[in-house]
Order: sequence, then structure tokens, then C-alpha cells
Amino acid sequence: MSTATTASVSTHILDTSVGRPAEGVAVHLAARSGRAADWQALGGSATDTDGRCKDLPALPEGTTHVRLDFEVEPYLAQTVNKQADAQQDAPANRDSGAVFFPEVAITFAVNPGEHYHVPLLLNPFGYSVYRGS
Repeated sequence: MSTATTASVSTHILDTSVGRPAEGVAVHLAARSGRAADWQALGGSATDTDGRCKDLPALPEGTTHVRLDFEVEPYLAQTVNKQADAQQDAPANRDSGAVFFPEVAITFAVNPGEHYHVPLLLNPFGYSVYRGS
């Protein structure tokens, strides 16, 4: 929860290739207090059955930038293998089977007192993020 002196962050992941939440994806949170400052690892969580991380750590006072690191490779490796044969020209049948994006790192600026919900829309060959509500 944000306070007057801190921001807060939440996220969720939707697998757009199947139209369902992505469960079990590890998410790590880091923060810094200025462009030249070092990143401070704050901890992490994993997405639940609804694709949400409900227990990300609080941001320290003075945070100006946040980084969310999503470890998507294990999730994509298991889901691509399940879906590939159902499609005639599925990417896993054309390619080596390696996951194209093993991780997704999103960095964004924050202001004290505001909440930032950052959804990740994921598929095996692309992703999109936006500031949600």
C-alpha cells in the first residue's frame, strides 16, 4: 500500500496465447532512489492461479525507479510444449523449441503516494506491458 512518502507496486500476468492467467511465474522486485543509484533487490513472489502477485514487498521511502523481473522461461517452456502440436505450423515445430524470451525486465519511474499496477501480457513470441489501475 502506498503512503504519502512511498509508492506501491502490483502486477499480474495474462498468457494471451491461451487467454488465461500465467500461474507460477517468479517475479522479483528491485528499486533505486535516483538514476545514478544502485538497484536494491527487495524480494519477490510468484503468480497465483489468477496470475497475480499479491505479496510483493513494500517500496522504501525515496524510491524513484522500480524494476520488475519476470522469470517466464519455465512457464513458457511447459506451456509451449503443450500447445505446439495442436497447431499445424506452431512455432515450437518450426524452431529449436528454445524459449525466445527467457525473462522480461520492466523498469519504470514512480512518484510517492501513487500505486502502480503493471500487467504483463505474455505469449511465446512477444509481450506487452502497461500501467493499469
